[in-house]
Amino acid sequence: MVQGPHPAPPRRPATPAAAEPRLATAQPLRTAPVTEQVTGAQSIVRSLEEAGAEVVFGIPGGAILPTYDPLMDSTRIRHILVRHEQGGGHAAQGYAHATGKVGVCMATSGPGATNLVTPIADANMDSIPLVAITGQVAAPLIGTDAFQEADIVGITLPVTKHNFLVTDPAEIPRTIAEAFHIAATGRPGPVLVDIAKSAMQANTTFSWPQQLDLPGYHPVTKPHAKQIREAARLLATARRPVILAGGGIIRAGAADALRRLVDASGAAVTTTLMARGALPDTHPQHLGMPGMHGTVAAVAALQKADLVVALGARFDDRVTGRLDSFAPNAAVVHADIDPAEIGKNKAVDVPIVGDLREVIADLLPELEAAHAQHGKPDLAAWWSQLDTWRETFPLGYDDTADGLMAPQQVISRIGELSGPESIFVSGVGQHQMWAAQFIRYQRPNSWINSGGLGTMGFSVPAAMGAKVGEPDRTVWAIDGDGCFQMTNQELATCTINDIPIKVAVVNNSSLGMVRQWQTLFYEQRYSNTDLHTGHGTRRVPDFVKLADAYGAVGLRCESPADLDATIKRAMEIDDQPVVVDFTVSRDAMVWPMVAAGVSNDDIQYARGISPAWDRED
Repeated sequence: MVQGPHPAPPRRPATPAAAEPRLATAQPLRTAPVTEQVTGAQSIVRSLEEAGAEVVFGIPGGAILPTYDPLMDSTRIRHILVRHEQGGGHAAQGYAHATGKVGVCMATSGPGATNLVTPIADANMDSIPLVAITGQVAAPLIGTDAFQEADIVGITLPVTKHNFLVTDPAEIPRTIAEAFHIAATGRPGPVLVDIAKSAMQANTTFSWPQQLDLPGYHPVTKPHAKQIREAARLLATARRPVILAGGGIIRAGAADALRRLVDASGAAVTTTLMARGALPDTHPQHLGMPGMHGTVAAVAALQKADLVVALGARFDDRVTGRLDSFAPNAAVVHADIDPAEIGKNKAVDVPIVGDLREVIADLLPELEAAHAQHGKPDLAAWWSQLDTWRETFPLGYDDTADGLMAPQQVISRIGELSGPESIFVSGVGQHQMWAAQFIRYQRPNSWINSGGLGTMGFSVPAAMGAKVGEPDRTVWAIDGDGCFQMTNQELATCTINDIPIKVAVVNNSSLGMVRQWQTLFYEQRYSNTDLHTGHGTRRVPDFVKLADAYGAVGLRCESPADLDATIKRAMEIDDQPVVVDFTVSRDAMVWPMVAAGVSNDDIQYARGISPAWDRED
């Protein structure tokens, strides 16, 4: 087995991280003229401007068309015409994740709105602040099955943080102001504003609200002092402590605070799929990603811990494995901005509701006081065991039997040659797990993926949105040949709008993760997983020719000898999108692995190899 390119560093004090943008920040209410006579459509555009929207990803259509006319005159909003509403939604997600601002997408009624359901659901699962503006048929026609009518408010009710139906043009400014506030505060999430075409066409008075009145919506940001003290006491006295850092750390802009807590506590740290980059991978106390495809050291640490401090994590099934066997001997401290998450999956000993930056800020002095009272715990034996696990079971991969490139090597070299200041946006599947494993993340918001919903087709449009938001950073879409074929039409958007993303198509000519499961659990019966995109004599489609058709630069790499040169060539091209077709082995599999529904104790380091940690307490 080839060891991963970055062995674990010795445990030593780490240097401070650069300050990161805070994602969950409400847009300020701007000062605007008290009243102005406008149409409802003009009111929508003015409201978006006052809410701080800088970019809107969308496609016009009949019900939203009145808004597109005044949008053309806006000097403060850049509209980017996408090729599919789903792409617009994912682009808004990528923009929000990379910048810390609310992402905005726009679509017409009926199929335009329903095409936004997937990105809305995706944003809801991953706590991305998103405002979706949709057109609706005229108010008198609502409920009549009018042309292109769909009850998008009802359809999206389970997957939005909140949604609105606006039929009165006078309500447009207040509604949009509330939508941005709700999307960005507390636990961030998507908000849909569905506006009847009749409201857009009517005359109204524009009046931007100077304050918001939202009875019943009061996110708790300040944690309870008693709970903080108890958490500090447990952390100061535990002998096998583990901090489980989740995506909430990224959303709260709390990576710097997390690092201070890690250094002060001496605890081991794992970062979930959504939290990659929350703590630098080079930090000596960082064990890597936990869960189904996490490192052996991270999984074992949680299983043997006597204390788990979960910060902005929701104990997802992909992290816990079989829930009743997860961290069986650990006391649990769970801090989250969303009280609904605490105790939802895992029983909690110390619940803490609050903004994670405030939680950690309050926890640090209490931890210092607890150390003064109880002394610092002796963690030498714990770290000796942890170091043994990560030295014995490092991330790695096997040489391929078919002579093609190992996908892990491709992704690792992209990360190394592009560097930590780049942004990496993955699709979903094997390449997603390899990108999480083999790219070293040193800062928050450098890793963007669809974690909770697992949306194939996420990568290209989300990378496009990230590049729009962070034009000075290199943005790589790490995609599979299956995912790439779902949304690659957004390459046209990138070319026309001068958005030079780089797309690495990790091409195993298969639906790779499905094929891996068929190999392991279905006796190698490969039912409907062959994509015919890269192996053999036929390439359907030929991704290099496809890139050229979209006005992008197409490159292909089939040999390890050409790998670095191809990546460097892609890095040199800054004025066009680049698509690199990396032909890799289809037999490569993601290891380690915990099969769905089994205990994390049953993790396999590689096929047929299970780590032999002592499971007796």
